[in-house]
Amino acid sequence: MASFLATSAISYSPVNNGSMGFGKSGGFSKGRCCIKAMKIEKSLEELYNVKVERKVSPERLSELGVSKWSVWKTGKSKLPWDWQVDQLVYIEEGEVRVVPQGSKRYMQFLAGDLVRYPKWFEADLWFNGPYQERYSFRAYGDD
Repeated sequence: MASFLATSAISYSPVNNGSMGFGKSGGFSKGRCCIKAMKIEKSLEELYNVKVERKVSPERLSELGVSKWSVWKTGKSKLPWDWQVDQLVYIEEGEVRVVPQGSKRYMQFLAGDLVRYPKWFEADLWFNGPYQERYSFRAYGDD
């Protein structure tokens, strides 16, 4: 899987060396024009379809029933991980850096974030200290 997706945007920038106009042949009679290409990188969240809600409200957590979800804890570690199903995670303590397989870039999620990892996503998870999350596996159509 690619580590980033770049799309090109083309813009037209005339360089004014006098009056711009078309001659009878269809070319420019005076002046020149330039075409510039820009690289636009998508965020890793967008590229890998990872959804995140930051600083989730108690009302939202209650609506989802987060208090009834399973708990998972770890300390400082690195884990290779792959998701066989969609998983919804609420981070209660700590932070995680998620490095998608084949990427040199990472996503960072902190306590208070609600993260939805898509099915078949593969990444290395880096924990810098104590970490605790509540998680729920999701079926297609669950939201």
